[in-house]
Amino acid sequence: MSIATRLFKPTIVDLIFGPNWAASVIYVVAGAGLTALAAQFVIPLYPVPITGQTLAVMIVGLSLGATRAALAMVLYAVLGALGLPVFSDAGGGLDVLTGTGGGYIIGYIVGAWLMGALAERRWDRTFWKTTAAAALGAAAIYAMGLLGLARALSSLGREYTLPDLVDIGVTPFLVGAAIKVVLAATLLSYAWRKALQHDSRAAEPNQQVPESARRRNLR
Repeated sequence: MSIATRLFKPTIVDLIFGPNWAASVIYVVAGAGLTALAAQFVIPLYPVPITGQTLAVMIVGLSLGATRAALAMVLYAVLGALGLPVFSDAGGGLDVLTGTGGGYIIGYIVGAWLMGALAERRWDRTFWKTTAAAALGAAAIYAMGLLGLARALSSLGREYTLPDLVDIGVTPFLVGAAIKVVLAATLLSYAWRKALQHDSRAAEPNQQVPESARRRNLR
């Protein structure tokens, strides 16, 4: 077993492309890039807009596993904090992270890690388990989002109650979140079904990555 396989527990991308350090770096960068792209699909809403980021985080987390998914979101947050236009509406800068939507961005790291950890435990192979994993990840994102929203409103001198926070920081996103959960679960469960049809050994409980995937890496 390679060092990369020990550090990055195999998920669907390893089954398809094989595990190695170079591929893992590409996955992390691609995950951050996908999230930045999804952030540009925006429905304006105050104080937090609705974007496609959560769907991207779900796909990244369930596809890459805990470590790589969290690293992808850390990279995304760092690039945005440095001023690159990767946040919603091509925004960037530390002021975004400290603003009303900053908690959600930090939540992407937590949610991606949680969904990745569940994927490593084979929660990404059937529709219903993947739905549960994505829903738990979304809940983690919104929990962190509420904390960030509360801090931002307090800094602005705004008074609020917990129901107020939920009304503006969670409720408007629930329908969209449910759709994103279903889309992510459908995509991942379908990918696994096709992958298992191609190489049934991936279904064995103790099988990490099929030898066929390893051989593809050496070509």
